[in-house]
Order: sequence, then structure tokens, then C-alpha cells
Amino acid sequence: MSAVPDAQNSSSPYLAMRRRLSGRDRGLREKVMSLSAAVATISDHDHVAIGGNTFSRTPFALIWELVRQQKRHLTVSRSITSTEGDFLLAGGCVDKYMTSWFSQGIIWGLSRVMRDYVENGKVTYEEWSHMSLGMMYRAGAMGLPFMPTRVMMGSSMPAALVTHLETMRCPYTGDELLLLPALNPNVALIHVQRADVYGNAQYDGLPFMDADIAMAADRVILTTEKIVSNDEIRAAPDHTRIPFLAVDAVVECPFGAAPHECAGLYDANYKHMNEYSDRQRTGGVEGALGYMREHIFEPKDWRSFVDKIGVSGRA
Repeated sequence: MSAVPDAQNSSSPYLAMRRRLSGRDRGLREKVMSLSAAVATISDHDHVAIGGNTFSRTPFALIWELVRQQKRHLTVSRSITSTEGDFLLAGGCVDKYMTSWFSQGIIWGLSRVMRDYVENGKVTYEEWSHMSLGMMYRAGAMGLPFMPTRVMMGSSMPAALVTHLETMRCPYTGDELLLLPALNPNVALIHVQRADVYGNAQYDGLPFMDADIAMAADRVILTTEKIVSNDEIRAAPDHTRIPFLAVDAVVECPFGAAPHECAGLYDANYKHMNEYSDRQRTGGVEGALGYMREHIFEPKDWRSFVDKIGVSGRA
């Protein structure tokens, strides 16, 4: 194993992380903000981690607003990327994309937008395994510089990455292990079913990697279908997956995952997703840009976008 970590995947030293953590306001305070104000706290060059998975509980309203505000030079990470990745790439927001899969969904096939950006060198693209991204977020959440694993070993994936990965011999067994560098995003974008004004968040359905992402990130922006009372949160404390101390902004945003799904409240809008897929399949990046002009930049606000695409269910 190399004595000095590679500069491309250097993790934050533990004491530096502790100093950064101790400098944050962890108090029990109200954190309700508007969608535009919350996204305005994201800076160019930030590493933005996206919660949810594929087209489930995607923080779509936050991404919609991020593209509208024309953030630039971001590093974006998400386990499985769907439509939101097309808009971040075509919107010129991303310098580096880290994911384990990039398609609107299995039935729609590979993203033409992603192919254009990757094949023409417009973005640095790193394809990890699902588990490896999860382990990197978990290392970040635990305050570890890396996670020793067997993930991806024996495959060609590590060699294909831009990031150089180190290995080590286990001091107990002598087995070779792959060391995955911790991910500590600057900001995490997460959508939940309910949260209180302080940021105590509860979500239903599959948990994905959201809790680890929230604890690994320097800052967390939540959108929630509904802001509920702290009494309601306290009535079911075992359902609180993300604690207030990790959260910096709470945005009440009904249908905030649309056109994707939010478990127990509304399904994915397959008709609308089919319409977008047809446009990017035939028009590539230009097809995506045409959609974005009509559905991201023309609506005056998120509610107008939701009304435009049509969403049914409870929010």
C-alpha cells in the first residue's frame, strides 16, 4: 500500500473534519426556507450528493431549482441516476459525475444525453458499483478516511475509474482488501415524506443511502411533502431517519419528487416520463434542452411545473 494517498481521492483528515463539524450550528432552531433561498446556499464547485434512487424519492424540486439558478462546476454523486442527471449535464452544471448507473429507468434504455457528454469528454464520469458508493458515504458518515472492502475486486471497474484506489493486506487474515475513499459532500439534497421545522426527517419505503449521505455531508437541504409538528415527530421517534442536527434547511414542497415517485403518496408519472424519453431519444441533448426550456425555465415556480406535467396522488 502506498504511504501517501493519491491526491485525486484524498479524504479529509479526521481532526480537520472534527473542527469543521464543531463549527456548525447544531442547535434546535427553525430552518424553514423557500426553495430558491435554500438552493442559493449551494456554491459553484460544491460536491452535491443526491438522495433517493433512480426515480424513487428523488429531490427533483431541488434539482429543478439548481438548474434554474445555473450552478456551475459541481461534482455530483448519486447511487443510481435517472432523469435528473440529464438536466444537470445539459444544464451545464456538472464537471464530474459519480454514479453506479445512468438511465431514466430500465424500460427507457441508456441516456443519450449521458452518452453525448461522456463520449465527447464534456464531463468527468466515474462509474462505481452500487455498494461501493454506499460504502464511501458510510465511511464519510463514520468519520473514517476510507472503508476496507471486497467490493469491485476481481472486476475491471477499479482500473476504469479516474480515481486511483489503494489496496492493503488485512493485518488479521492477510487477505487483500480494496480501500474506498470516504465521500464527504459539501451538500446533500434529500426529499422526505415529512419533517418538522427543525429538520427531524421521516421517510417511508426503501431507505436507500439517505441517512449515511446526510451524516456524511457538511450541509443537508431537505424538501418535505409536509411540515408536521414536533409532537407528531416525537410520537414515532423510531421513524426519524435524519436528525435535526444534520439538517440546515427545510423546504415544504408538495410533490417535491415529481415526476418521480414518493412512496405512499404518489406514483411516478410514467406518461410524462415517456414523453421526455422520446424527446431525448430522438433529439439527444437538443431534445433535452427543448424540454428544459418548456418545463424548467418557463414555469414561474415549482407549483406551476407540477400543474404543467400533471400529478395525481396525495401530497
